[in-house]
Amino acid sequence: MRGWWQDLSDLVLPAQCAGCGRSRTPLCVRCARAVRGAGPGRVTPTPRPPGLPVVHAAVPYEGSVRAVLLAHKERGALGLARPLGEALAGAVRAGLPVGGTGAVALVPVPSAPRAVRARGHDPTRRLAYAAAAGLRREGVAVRVLAVLRQRRAVADQSGLDARQRRANVSGALDVVGGAGGLFTEVGRIVLVDDLMTTGASLAEAARAIHAVTRSATAAGERAAGPGMAGPITVGAAVVSASPDSFEINRN
Repeated sequence: MRGWWQDLSDLVLPAQCAGCGRSRTPLCVRCARAVRGAGPGRVTPTPRPPGLPVVHAAVPYEGSVRAVLLAHKERGALGLARPLGEALAGAVRAGLPVGGTGAVALVPVPSAPRAVRARGHDPTRRLAYAAAAGLRREGVAVRVLAVLRQRRAVADQSGLDARQRRANVSGALDVVGGAGGLFTEVGRIVLVDDLMTTGASLAEAARAIHAVTRSATAAGERAAGPGMAGPITVGAAVVSASPDSFEINRN
């Protein structure tokens, strides 16, 4: 966990760009431009895990973008949350219907409790709040619902192939008790994460969300009458994804 002296040193000592190492700036102009990207796009991993919703990503996971994400996630460079959150907001916006006016809920994919303790923060939740702030400035009715939790421990995903990752996270998430009713207040749920590799975590998060939204929608229909409560749409947005997942969608 970061100590107070580390936070203080970030303020008073010359910083290095998290993306390229250039001195006296936490994020140089060139790397900030790389994080913003040329525009978000739809991404699809291969193989595509069953149940994966439509996913939009801001930028490919490579070069300075990879370095910036790791600095925020693993080294506690919390000042990077704003530019990364703005990139995530762009990916969220890309998946929203044109002219849509319904409320949107950002649901962060939870980190393992042991990882949060080791890092001293939950990077995905932090980015979700940063993205929501940016979307609100643009007039989007959005809220963050950090309602997913791990119901059992999972292994470190690094080093696992797509099939192993699906097995590792299968059934690992659920929605905290009593939170399902919150979904009736929004028309669209967007699962958010910092990175998508195989899509296994997002597919598992979508499964957990669908398990409660089906019940919430049925309850809303009983209360409002048939046809009065519309279905809840679930999508996903990430800051970054494998370059190959972008290339698939260009073909």
